[in-house]
Amino acid sequence: MSKKRSLIAMTDAEREAFLAEGRTLNLASLSPNGRPHLVAMWYCLMDDAIWCWTYAKSQKALNLRRDPRVTGLIEMGERYEELRGLTLWADAQITDDPTQVLLVGRELFARYQPGLVEDFLGSAPKRIAFSLRVDEYASWDHRKLNGRY
Repeated sequence: MSKKRSLIAMTDAEREAFLAEGRTLNLASLSPNGRPHLVAMWYCLMDDAIWCWTYAKSQKALNLRRDPRVTGLIEMGERYEELRGLTLWADAQITDDPTQVLLVGRELFARYQPGLVEDFLGSAPKRIAFSLRVDEYASWDHRKLNGRY
């Protein structure tokens, strides 16, 4: 790792705080033709794992059933010296257990749409949930350079 790279890498604690603060996970799975299928996902943290849900018949669900490997990106910042981000490489573990799917849905809507939880949970029977078993992270926080490059 280069000297600059090591200066901006997040510690484990910083990474966990960033995950908790982050809002959108850009998630790439592999399409049938081998090209990335990139989508923006809401996520929640439960039991030390990143969780999402999607419609069972969606392209991303089909992709994950065929090949669970994914790459994800969460990023923040408007100016170069503010940029923070986290890339993750993971395997998705799908569940269609109704209790777990509903639990993930409740967590997601409590986080992103408080007050509307019950309105959106009607779609739970048509959904799956998946957790991400992360193999590797890469992170950066340009704020650590204090404007010096």
